[in-house]
Amino acid sequence: MNKISTILLTCVIIFSSCKEEKKENIPVNYQEKVELSSEKDASIQFYNLEKMKSESTNRFPCDTISVIEFILKNFPAGTYPLKFDKSSVYDIPKPALIYYDYTDGSKYIFAMIARSRPGERFIEPSNIVGYDQSFIDLDSTKLGTPFIYLVLFECKGDQLFTVWEAPVPSHGGFNKFSLRNWSPKGLTYVEINFHYGQGVGNINYNYFLIDGIRNQPHLLMTYNGIDFRRTLADINDDKFPDYYEHIFYSFPDRVIHKDSVAFIYNPKDSLYHSTSGKKITRRY
Repeated sequence: MNKISTILLTCVIIFSSCKEEKKENIPVNYQEKVELSSEKDASIQFYNLEKMKSESTNRFPCDTISVIEFILKNFPAGTYPLKFDKSSVYDIPKPALIYYDYTDGSKYIFAMIARSRPGERFIEPSNIVGYDQSFIDLDSTKLGTPFIYLVLFECKGDQLFTVWEAPVPSHGGFNKFSLRNWSPKGLTYVEINFHYGQGVGNINYNYFLIDGIRNQPHLLMTYNGIDFRRTLADINDDKFPDYYEHIFYSFPDRVIHKDSVAFIYNPKDSLYHSTSGKKITRRY
C-alpha cells in the first residue's frame, strides 16, 4: 500500500512540474499591457477620476477634477496633466494649474500636460517631474518619449474650451510654473521652470503674451547655473523681449564671469540675432 502511494505521489509531482513548465512557456501578449493599451489605460484613469469625484467635498465649475476629465475625454490617448514638483519630502504634489481672471472678465486656466509619442508605450507623469528626471534626455525610450505642452483653457459657465497649446522644448525635469510680469513693458508671461541636472542649474521657458492672452505666446528661454546664464533684457525697445548670453571662464579653482552678448528678436525670420553678428542666431 505504501509503495502504491509513493508511486502516485511521484506521478503527481512529475505532472505538476510539467504543467508548471508548460505554463511558463506560454507567450506573453504585450498588447494587453496597460502602457500599450489605450483601453486599459483609459479605464484606470477614469477609475481614479471617479474616486476623486467621490472624495471631493468642494466642487466648483472648471475645477481641477473638471480639467482632468476634460483632458481625458478630449486629448489623444496617453495624455496626462502634470503636477508640481515637491519642495519637501512631506509635500503632497498639486496639479500644475494656474487660474487667471483676465482684464475683460474672462476666466482662463493655464495647465501643464504631457503627451505620449505615437507608436511608443504610454508615458508616466512621475517620470517627467523632478530633479532626477532632468537626465531623461540621456536615457533610452524604454519608458516612452514625453512631449510637454503649456495649454490655455477658457472657462465659460461650467464648460471648458481649449484656446491654444504651446510646445515646451524639454522632455523631463519639470519643477514649477508661475505667472510673472516683465516690468519694462508691463507684459504678462508664464515662466516654466525645469531642473537641469546636467549643468547643475535651472532652465526657464518663458511664454510672453505679446498679442493678448488668446494668441499663441512668444517663447524665450533663460537659464542660470554655475557657469552658464542667460538673462532677460529690453535692448531695442520693441514689444519682444531680448536677452543677454553671459560668458564664463571655468578654472579648476574658480569660475569667472567674463562678458555678455546681446541677442535681439527679429520677427521677420522668427529668430534671435546676436548684435555681434547676424549669422549667430537662436530660435528662442
